[in-house]
Amino acid sequence: MDPLDDAALQPGFVGADPEHDRLVGQKSGLVSLRGRDAELVRRQTSAAFSEVDMQFAGVNDLDFQLDLARSSRLTLGRMGYGDAATVFGPPMEDWYHINVPMTGESRAEQNGRRGALTAGRAAIMFRPGEPLKVTMSARSWQYHVKIPKRLLEARAAKMAGLPTGEPIDFDLTFDLTDGMGPTLLSAVRFLYEECSRPQGLSAVPLACQEFESAFLTQILMTVPSQLIRIVARPPERVRRSRVRDVFEYIDANADREITTADLAQIAGCSIRSLQAEFRESVGISPTAYLRGVRLDRVHADLLAGGAVTAVAAKWGFYHFGRFAGHYRERFGVTPSETARGTR
Repeated sequence: MDPLDDAALQPGFVGADPEHDRLVGQKSGLVSLRGRDAELVRRQTSAAFSEVDMQFAGVNDLDFQLDLARSSRLTLGRMGYGDAATVFGPPMEDWYHINVPMTGESRAEQNGRRGALTAGRAAIMFRPGEPLKVTMSARSWQYHVKIPKRLLEARAAKMAGLPTGEPIDFDLTFDLTDGMGPTLLSAVRFLYEECSRPQGLSAVPLACQEFESAFLTQILMTVPSQLIRIVARPPERVRRSRVRDVFEYIDANADREITTADLAQIAGCSIRSLQAEFRESVGISPTAYLRGVRLDRVHADLLAGGAVTAVAAKWGFYHFGRFAGHYRERFGVTPSETARGTR
């Protein structure tokens, strides 16, 4: 069941204080829940993310707020309890889960590992198959991202040549202030905001899935794990025949969602190795080569009388400003000028 529908349809979201225990609103892409009854708050949190038990410092201070955004493959939320809270969860079998504290102090525990976090400076990555505990100070709130285990492990397999389904040994906590941490924090905010607003990313499923794919790659390259150590190895040489396989795949599937990780899997190598081989073979990255093929297809469709917006979307260009800049750099005219010339 869709996590938004599951949370919104929990029966009788009313409790000790019916002015506050309620479904506040549901609009395109967003469900907002509020509550002050401890048992109902536990049920709503469990319905949205995973089965949990909770302890609160003082029930009278409980002021639960949960906003759930609609994404095509992820569960995105912004949640706070008002009161100081401790959450206990049994092992999640099918999910990885990221907590990004934005206010207050937090502590996390999982399978003997422990970490203390200051809001905005570090985040938590909970792994599947292990019970967890997280403690939050009063008046704190966090972003939450629930990621299907199968989806993230498949992405890791493509990036590093791991066997499909191999667990990812993430650290419990990770830095948001250094390296790719700030970029990942910005991506969490952007994805949540875009999937919350009407006519945002979630209204364009293909665009949403492409951004989600890039977001998964950011997670894998930011949160310390065995994957980063594998990817950091010096790139191995790739047979030219495998690179030709990549060229042929791009030419035959340019209208589909294609990531660099997909292409590395086709070549049977790591992403870094594929990028190094492309630069040596054709002088550009795999992404640039794919973009060039797509621009050529756009150009041909515009010459055949296609409408600019529809043709751009068909070939995977959703940010018109960047698309127009790349098109002009390649063909010396704007897409609109090409279209007008055919008419």
